[in-house]
Amino acid sequence: MSRDPGGTPESETVTVRYWASARAAAGVDEDHLAVDGPTSLADVVRRVLEARPSPRLADVLGVCSVLVGDRPVGGKDREAVTVRPGDSIEFLPPFAGG
Repeated sequence: MSRDPGGTPESETVTVRYWASARAAAGVDEDHLAVDGPTSLADVVRRVLEARPSPRLADVLGVCSVLVGDRPVGGKDREAVTVRPGDSIEFLPPFAGG
């Protein structure tokens, strides 16, 4: 688990969870990012890519299904998806098999 320096309280963070190949590319199970208020999913992704400079991570996150809380993002523009303090974001890569 990774936290921003300064131990930001949970109500001022978003939790980013990585599954399967996203976890392998990120090198961690999850991150906690400090936020000042609502932000976009695109901003969260930019911050993740800055914090985790893996050559594969951008490609993997680009093909992931994404949940913000329990809401699937689907094909929505990531700039238009609002993430609020306390939300969790799940990056779920495509899985082989059924």
